[in-house]
Amino acid sequence: MATFLFLAATLSGAGVFASPVPTEAPAKQTGYPVIVGENGYTSAPYHGPYRGTPTTTGAVKAPATLAASIEPKPPNPTATYYNSQGVPLNPMPAPYVPAGGLGTNGTEPRYMVESDWDFESIALGVYQEYIELDLFHDGLARFTDEEFQEAGLGPEARSLIEFMANQETGHATLLSNMLGEAAPKQCVYNYPYKTVREWVDFMQRVTRYGESGVWGFISHLDSREVATLLSLSISTEARQQLIFRQMSGLTPIDVWFENGWPQSWQWTMLAPYISYCPEGTTRLAWQNFPTLQILNNPNINRVSPDDTPDDGSETVGKRITDPSVSDISKDENCLNQDAIGKNCAPAIAHNRSEPLSYPGKQVFLEWEVPGKSVGPNNSYITTTTAGEPKFVAWSSQLNLTYSPLTVTGDNTGYTYQPEGYVYGDDGIINGTMAIMLTDLDLFVTPFNLTMLNPHIVALGLYMAG
Repeated sequence: MATFLFLAATLSGAGVFASPVPTEAPAKQTGYPVIVGENGYTSAPYHGPYRGTPTTTGAVKAPATLAASIEPKPPNPTATYYNSQGVPLNPMPAPYVPAGGLGTNGTEPRYMVESDWDFESIALGVYQEYIELDLFHDGLARFTDEEFQEAGLGPEARSLIEFMANQETGHATLLSNMLGEAAPKQCVYNYPYKTVREWVDFMQRVTRYGESGVWGFISHLDSREVATLLSLSISTEARQQLIFRQMSGLTPIDVWFENGWPQSWQWTMLAPYISYCPEGTTRLAWQNFPTLQILNNPNINRVSPDDTPDDGSETVGKRITDPSVSDISKDENCLNQDAIGKNCAPAIAHNRSEPLSYPGKQVFLEWEVPGKSVGPNNSYITTTTAGEPKFVAWSSQLNLTYSPLTVTGDNTGYTYQPEGYVYGDDGIINGTMAIMLTDLDLFVTPFNLTMLNPHIVALGLYMAG
């Protein structure tokens, strides 16, 4: 059984930020078990693009691939249990222990991955924890006290972010030791933000795909022991995402159910922000989809988000989860407003007079062609097996909802935001959510969402609320 060690150390002061580009990749760490220190990567000496030439390209592959895709099948023939009486139907193995369950027969737990699926999923989680460790620290090192105050964040808020950064040392340590010595190592990253406001917005997006990615695969893990410990980690990340939404002046919770995503969605969103990794770092098997850019993705800093231009100019860059630009005019910036319903300064909660989005909103889209180099050392290639795009799929809460795509030119088009409800008055579209172009409107549910992957043309992140 793996041994888990946790380092109790205090966070050191901020490091130097604007150093020259290193001439060599950081050395690969060795040894097992892995211990991630709180001060091991407080602020990287470099945050910028990779300038070298990749020595390998593409996702890691197995010795053989058995089929082009997973074929749909009927329901599991053994999934027939139904209890209409409300009492136990089968003999109990022990007092107060109903029959059934996994890992309930007294076997000693083994907290290690049990399959390639497990390994690749948890390895993706390690990549996620490491970028969060660096990202949370980076803004604390990069920005001055005055810049934090201008964004409405005082020393107590910075202390909270520092604590959340230190949480990532435990998460990275835990996940790494459930993999063993082949666990991925910390990399160097390339971030899009230039202000505190953009940094916090970026963090709420990063923690969104970090959380949703785990909810998507955790119930599919072969190792129930690993799933148990992972659930204790990702529930913490869910709190982080809520807090970063509060610091962004957004409603902390605006859905009744959080949405789970396939690993390839998470990796597509994460990879563009990894500049390079140490030589020999474990590579991933997941797909990188082309980027879908939402040209009028609602700017969270606007009093009237519907006034966001439809040319993509109010997103910091063209990468998939880049934040909203914060340097808009004072009279249009909700951070500077005093009135209830217009102010979006950091707070426990805000109710906005004008929502970020609404049913029927025209959403303008632009998408990349496959074949772009992305990720660590520019060594992964965006791919798709889909045909021509025909639909926009909206993944939110318990549903995947389609709207028709109108193509207007080369890799450009638009759609209208769908209307509908999950239960009661819970709107079907809300929050920080994934949308994608597909070549058909395949029926999928939260447990088999990966069946859609072969039909995805491009993937994006939408600020619905």
